[in-house]
Amino acid sequence: MAQTFTMDDLKQRLQARQHKMTPQRQTVLQVFLDHPGEHLSAEDVYGILRQGSSEIGLATVYRSLELLSDLEILQKMEFGDGCSRYEVNTTNPLEHHHHHLICTTCGKVTEFEDDLLDELEGDIQNKLGFKVLNHQVKFYGTCKECQKEN
Repeated sequence: MAQTFTMDDLKQRLQARQHKMTPQRQTVLQVFLDHPGEHLSAEDVYGILRQGSSEIGLATVYRSLELLSDLEILQKMEFGDGCSRYEVNTTNPLEHHHHHLICTTCGKVTEFEDDLLDELEGDIQNKLGFKVLNHQVKFYGTCKECQKEN
């Protein structure tokens, strides 16, 4: 199950991987702590920082997101629209990640935790000898709000 992280937790995770918590990285991470459960692109983060009068440039945001993703502090996700989105990686490596419902009309992304694929993973291991360590599921469709509008 996902857990909540503080800036100190994230700082420790960064330092454990031999990296410093620079003011820019802290500012970028704070955006994610202030917007829990949201899937933010580099442009989203940059826009939020600009609203707060931050002087951090878009290139620094991109570099910070890539490093934090490479270090598995942030989870990088692709939803098929050519735009990478990120969220704090709160998953236990022994558990599955949550899955996503993606509205193809408005772009809204909704998470769901139900993991209905355990039986399938068992079948894969039994029949093919392949041990699944993890999986990600993305469902594309139309959200309730967009269905009401049509």
